[in-house]
Amino acid sequence: MLEDGGSAADAAIAACFASCVCEVVMTGLLGGGHGMIWDAVAGHAEQLDFFTTVPGIGATAQLRPRLMELDVPFGEELIRYEIGPGSCAVPGIPAGLYELWRRSGRLDWARLLAPAIRLAREGVPMPAAHASCLRMLAPVLTLDQGERLFAPAGHLLDEGELLVQPGIAAALELIAEDPRSLYAGALSRSLLELVRERGGLITEEDLSSYTPLWREPIEASYAGTRFLTRGGLSGVPETLARLRPLVGISGRERVLALLVALGGEGAGSHTTNLVAVDGEGNACVLTTSLGLGSGDYLPGFDLHLNSMLGEKDLVGGELVPGERVLSMTAPSVAVDERGLALAIGSAGGTRLRSALVQVAAGILDEGLAPAEAIERPRLHPAGPVLNAEPGVDEEALDELEAGGWQVRRWSSLHHYFGGVSAIGRTGAAGDPRRSGEGLLLG
Repeated sequence: MLEDGGSAADAAIAACFASCVCEVVMTGLLGGGHGMIWDAVAGHAEQLDFFTTVPGIGATAQLRPRLMELDVPFGEELIRYEIGPGSCAVPGIPAGLYELWRRSGRLDWARLLAPAIRLAREGVPMPAAHASCLRMLAPVLTLDQGERLFAPAGHLLDEGELLVQPGIAAALELIAEDPRSLYAGALSRSLLELVRERGGLITEEDLSSYTPLWREPIEASYAGTRFLTRGGLSGVPETLARLRPLVGISGRERVLALLVALGGEGAGSHTTNLVAVDGEGNACVLTTSLGLGSGDYLPGFDLHLNSMLGEKDLVGGELVPGERVLSMTAPSVAVDERGLALAIGSAGGTRLRSALVQVAAGILDEGLAPAEAIERPRLHPAGPVLNAEPGVDEEALDELEAGGWQVRRWSSLHHYFGGVSAIGRTGAAGDPRRSGEGLLLG
C-alpha cells in the first residue's frame, strides 16, 4: 500500500484486514480495537476507539449472558475462560477501519481489502507462533465449524501448513462492496440469525447504531518525549510516570525499577498489534482483539465470534447496553522537537502494559534499536508470581525470591510475554514471540 502511494492509515487498514485472515488465533473481523494516528503536518495525534460495545439496545428485557466455562493451559498457567454465543459483544473492527479510511485514507477502499481476500482464499502458511497458539487454544478454536478450518485433515495445522478460509474471503468481498454490511447488510442478517438461534444478546439496533469514536490521547512526559497513548485500563501513562530512568544502571537495578513501576497483573486475553509509518512521517498504530473467541463461527463466512463479555478482566459491574467494553490496549506514539520518535503498540492482554513499557523504555530511554528492545528478555508480575524469560538478571531474581516473590523462570522467549511491534528512527521490528516482522521500504 505504501509503494502504491497510500498513507500510513491505508497500510495499517490493509494490514489489519490481512491480520483478520492470517492471525485468527489472536484476532478476527468480529472483534474490536483501538488506533492511534499521528499527522506529521498538523503535529497532532488522535485516538480512534472501535472497541466492542455491550449488546442489548432495544431488548424488551434486561439480558444477561449465558456463558460456558472452559479451562485452557496458557504456557505455565491454567486459565479459566467463559465463552459461548452469549459472550459476544457488538463488533467494531469493520466500522473502525472504514472510519479510519474516511479520515486518513488515500487509496480506494476495495484496494485495501484485496490482499486479505486473496490470502483467505488461497491460504496462508501457519507461522510457528500461531501453530503453537493453536495447539493451546484448540479446545475453543475447534468448536462448531472450527475443526474444519484448523484440522481439515484430522489433525491440527502445524507450522507451514496452509490455513484456508474461503468464507472470510466472501465476508471481506461484502465489506469491500458495502462497508456497513456487518451493521445493516448481509453480514448483519447472518450474525443476528446466529445469535437468535444460539442465545446471543446482539440486537439489530446494536449493530445499526454502532459508531467508532475519535478521542484525545492521554499524554505523558517520558525520556524527553511527549508519549501519547490510551489511559484507563491500559495503565501505561501511570506506569511511565513511576518508572525511573534506566539508562546507565545495572541489570539488577533495571529489574527492580521495572517491577516497582509495573506492580502486579493477571492473565488476560488475546490481541494483535501492527504499526505503519509513511514517507511523510505520518503514523498509524492499531491494536485489535477477539478476546479468546466464543467458539462459534458465522455460518458460510468462517468468522469467529468475539468473547468480550466473558473476559473478567474487562467486564465488571452492571452491563449497560451501548457502552464500550473496557480494554487494556495502548496504541501509542512518542514525539519530540524533531517530530515522530516512536510508533508502538503491543498485544498480550494484561501482559500488554508490561511488554509495551519495557520495549518503549529500551528505545526511548536506553537508546536501543527497536529489534534489540523487542528481543530483549522480559519480566511480568502476576499477583505474587514474577514471570521471567531467560536472560532476565539472575541476581535480581534471586534477591526477589529471597524476599518472598515466587519466581517462575520460563525456558524460552514466549508469546505469554506479549507481542510488540514498533517503528523508531533506527528501524522497525515485530515480535519474534508471535512470528512478527518489521519491513523498511527504500
